[in-house]
Amino acid sequence: MHKPKASDFELDITADLQKWRSFVAIGELGSLTRAALFLDSSQSFLSRQVNALERECGARLFNRTGRGVELSEAGQRLFPQVKELLERAQALEHDIRADLHEPVGSVTVASLPSISTILIGRLFAEVRAKHPGVNLKILDGSSGQVEEWLTDARADLAILYRYSPTPPDQEEALATVDSYLIGAKGDRLTSQPSVPFSSLDGLPFILPAAPNGLRTALDAGARRSRITITPAIEADSLPLQKQLSADEGLYTVLPIHAVWNEIQEGKLQATRIVEPSFSRIVSLAYSKSKGPTRAVTAVAARLTDIVGQIARQGIWLAN
Repeated sequence: MHKPKASDFELDITADLQKWRSFVAIGELGSLTRAALFLDSSQSFLSRQVNALERECGARLFNRTGRGVELSEAGQRLFPQVKELLERAQALEHDIRADLHEPVGSVTVASLPSISTILIGRLFAEVRAKHPGVNLKILDGSSGQVEEWLTDARADLAILYRYSPTPPDQEEALATVDSYLIGAKGDRLTSQPSVPFSSLDGLPFILPAAPNGLRTALDAGARRSRITITPAIEADSLPLQKQLSADEGLYTVLPIHAVWNEIQEGKLQATRIVEPSFSRIVSLAYSKSKGPTRAVTAVAARLTDIVGQIARQGIWLAN
């Protein structure tokens, strides 16, 4: 009868991956002190781990310098192999936990600055509480940058604005947001509850540079209303748009949540644009080149819930 055999692995060096994690951190940071802070450990403990590794390997792995430590010749030869080993071990751990139906892994979310201010803090809190195995990475940029990050798969998910009645295919409309004309405190035009779209004619604007979804929608609206909307200055920076609107008498167009704090502080005023109303859809988009993982699906569900919470507070209209 065939007698089963067990695989005979020699694990003297690879038995404790935590020691090798310390080796990689010290090698990348060039300092026991910085590595200890990064690993939430102590410098003396890391020093003992390095000494143990060097005894096991029979070679010096680091050279001490006046500025810290650097990899020795032997350490440089080992470093890429050890880093690859740790990456594979981490991937294996993620796969095992994923098989047990717990979302794990890193999820990159791209967003516009005016949306990030209201969404990202809540998203971080909910993901940390409900999906501790998921790590978030946030990319903040203009609409063009967000589109690019989605296309080249640098982002798994994106929250952005769409100005058509329905979002593109493979996107989900989460809420509808009114647009407001933003001006300085004391400005006559923005002191009213609402203004017709035609009132935007000839105003000195600070607006994002084209190509941009807002600019495209404003230009289309201006053509329909036979008015002129020409920015005095172009700037993609949300803080700069708000600052120059407050300090230099310029106007911009934003959703109310993007300037809520400045309005409460008496720095800016906002009036809703009507006749016709100028609204935008908050849309959830997925990467165009890779399917969603369990972790991505979990984060998308949290985003949908958070937008629903905001809509119930009356800031946005639920879709």
